[in-house]
Parts: sequence; structure tokens; C-alpha cells
Amino acid sequence: MRDAPPDARWRSHAVVLATGTFAVGTDAFVIAGLLPSIAESLQVSVGRAGQLVTVFALAYAISAPLVGALAAGRPLRTAVLAALVVLGAGNALTALAPTYSLVLAGRVVAAVGAALYTASATAAAAALAGPARRGRAIAIVITGSTSALVLGTSIGTAVGSALGWRVTLWLVAALSAVAGAVVAVRLPLLRRAAAPAGPRFAPLFDRRVRGVLACTFVAFLGIFVPYTYFSAAYEPTTGGDGAHLAGLLLVFGVGGTVGNLSAGALADRFGARRVIVSVTLALAAVFGALPLLQGSLPLAVAAAVVSGVLSFGVTAPAQQRLVTLAPGAGPVLTALHQSAAYFAVSASGVVGAVVVDGWGGGAVGPLGAALLLAAAALAGARLQPP
Repeated sequence: MRDAPPDARWRSHAVVLATGTFAVGTDAFVIAGLLPSIAESLQVSVGRAGQLVTVFALAYAISAPLVGALAAGRPLRTAVLAALVVLGAGNALTALAPTYSLVLAGRVVAAVGAALYTASATAAAAALAGPARRGRAIAIVITGSTSALVLGTSIGTAVGSALGWRVTLWLVAALSAVAGAVVAVRLPLLRRAAAPAGPRFAPLFDRRVRGVLACTFVAFLGIFVPYTYFSAAYEPTTGGDGAHLAGLLLVFGVGGTVGNLSAGALADRFGARRVIVSVTLALAAVFGALPLLQGSLPLAVAAAVVSGVLSFGVTAPAQQRLVTLAPGAGPVLTALHQSAAYFAVSASGVVGAVVVDGWGGGAVGPLGAALLLAAAALAGARLQPP
């Protein structure tokens, strides 16, 4: 399979695809802000309601390579539209579900749609932009997710607080429908030659691909252990004040949007491996210094901004590296990246809990730093692609 020739309108097409990742990102992030109301409505504990986040992440991680491989021989616009339909259906099922079990099922359906969308959308953006602009195109698509972290989650949580969590899920379903309409009208068909199922799964057996995926898993584990326990890590600074914590999360998200776009452009210019090594080393320094910054709100704000910029500086370059290995297998490769990242997100909750319970919230920063140093070593290994 070969990529479509570069399209002069690649930037506007990437923006169109970002509308869908905004819906995906809102769906993935907003549940955390709705847990108390979900727990009360379904008459379960907050901890049990929190398993909705875990189930979504695991379903995403497990399904991503499978749906990516199935989409590899089909027109990318078709795959993108199908993903948005599944995403919307999953959220509708969640909103309508009367029991906890059916809500879990709805989250699984939504996760499958999210996995298919992200894999197909990033592959489409890379194909439309061509090799020279691939990193920037992927970064624009991912900006939908970082924008969701800043804007979509805030709006969704506010809507849920005022009108109920089910209304928020209907809102996400509506976002999926709007994104689907925009994609149907604006995105080229991007026909691709069909391939038998065996070669579609070939990247799973490529040692270079496995090396990049190992680096992705370790890097995202290092990033998400501190993020998952953000409140614990910054508790000495915030003193448990919700407004201060919300402000730190906001500046983190804004920094993430800036970092994502910058990393894509830098990867196109200097190579993805150099960007990943530089970002992981710099982020390790920031996380390692977190215990020294406690007690000063201005320093905490600075750390949140810088860590936001750097944390989202890995995603686009990592996907660019994978797509560079086999451009024709874009959906499979980007899906594998998402799978590794979401397995890391799932693992971060478990690993972080052990650290916080044993050594306190101040230990998550140094642990993240150690993992990021390991990721930098993996990214710099000679067997890795550029």
C-alpha cells in the first residue's frame, strides 16, 4: 500500500480531523470529573465508578491494533466515519444505560470507536501531508485531544454538574455527529489498495516497531504516573484547595497544546528521535525537581506549564517514527502506538497507587523522572529508527 500524494490543503484537512479527536478526547477525559454523580446515580462507590476509566483505557488498548489492522485496507475517510458512528453509539448507550453493567458496556463500545478514530485520523493526516510535513499534520490532529483536556472536559463537567452526567454523554454523542458531518463534507476519500489480513499484522513482528512501542509505553508511564496523581503530587502547594488545583490543571493543559504543536514541527525539522530524547530528558529533570518546588505556588505553576509542554511533546514524534517505518501500514502503526499509550495509562494508576500509599505523593515525580530517563535511553538506542 502506498500513501496518497501530498495534498496542498493538508493543514485544513488536519483541522477537520481534529474536530473528531476533540470529541474523542472529551469522551476520554470527562468521565473523571463525573465520577461522584455517576456513583450516586448508579448507587455504587466512587471507586467502582472509577473503573469506568480503567475499562475504557483497557478496551482502547486491546482493540486499537485489531481495528487498526481491519481498517488498513479500506478508504481512510470510511474508517474515520465508521469510528465516529461507533463512538457516538457508545456514548448514547452509556447515557441510556439503567445499570452499572450496561454503562460499562457503553464505555467499551465508545473505546473501540475512539481507538479506530485516532488510528485512522492520524494515518489520514500523515498521508495527506506527505513525509516532509507528517509530524505537523499529526500534531494538528492530536491538538483536538489537548484542546479537549482544556475546554471539552471543563464544559462537560460543568454540564454534568448542572444537568446530570447523562446529558454530558449525550453532548459527546452530539460532538461525534457534528465531527462526522464535517468529515463527510470536507475530507477526501483517500482510497488505498486493499491488502490481505496477514501483511496488515506484519508490523507486530517488526523488531524496530516493538522498540518504538516499548519506548512509548515507558515514556507514557513516566508521564501519567505524575499526571494521574497530580493532586497528590501538588498537595503541599495547593493545600487541598480545589481552585488552585484546577488552575494548575488548566495551565498544564494549555502548555500541552503548545507542546504538541511545537513537537510536530520540530520532529519534521530535526527528526523524531532527537525530539523524543530531548523532551524525555527535560521532563525527567522537571519531575525530579518537583519535591523541591513544593510550598511555592509560582514555582508550581511554572512546573505545571513546563511539564504540560513537555508531556505532550512525545505523542506526535512517536507516531511519526512509526509511520516512517511503513507509511502504507499507517492505521496499524498509529493504532499500536495508541495501544501502548493506553496500556501505560492503565498501568499508571496501579503503579502510582503503590508509590503514593508507600512513600506519599511527593514520590511520584522522582518515579516519573526515572521512567523517563529509561525512555530516553530506549529512544536513543541504535536499533531505533530516526
